[in-house]
Order: sequence, then C-alpha cells, then structure tokens
Amino acid sequence: MTSTDEVLRRWWDALAAELGIEPDADPEALLDLAGTAAHSVVRPAAPLTTFLVGFAAGRAGAGGAELAALVERAERAAEDFG
Repeated sequence: MTSTDEVLRRWWDALAAELGIEPDADPEALLDLAGTAAHSVVRPAAPLTTFLVGFAAGRAGAGGAELAALVERAERAAEDFG
C-alpha cells in the first residue's frame, strides 16, 4: 500500500510537471501551514491560505528562503487570528 506521504509527493511532482514549474518550496511546510490555518481559523482557510502565500511568492518572485519566510508569516498570522 502507498503511504499518504508518497501519494502527496507523487502528486506534487505530477502537478508541477503539468504546470511546467519547478517549485523551490517545501511541500511539508505548506501542509503544516494548511493544518495551522484549518485549526486556528476555520477548515476552509487551509486552501485559501496556501493559495495566498503562493500568490504572494509568485508576485515577489520568491523562492527558497523568501518563500519560507512568507510561510512563517502566514503561520503566525493564522495562529494569532481571532
């Protein structure tokens, strides 16, 4: 049986290839962020949060360390929300 982690890694790779991108991002950090948003805000905040971080990263041309910093900012914002 395939583990969830393996499926998610395969999906990450397949979707990145489909979109013609090579993201310099940590999928685990994004999943953690989604979990924080889901539990600290409301469940539907998870995809919205990760989208907004990705959008901000894309607009800024951020990758690697810059993207990690955006993820950290979003984590804190979700934890401090409400």
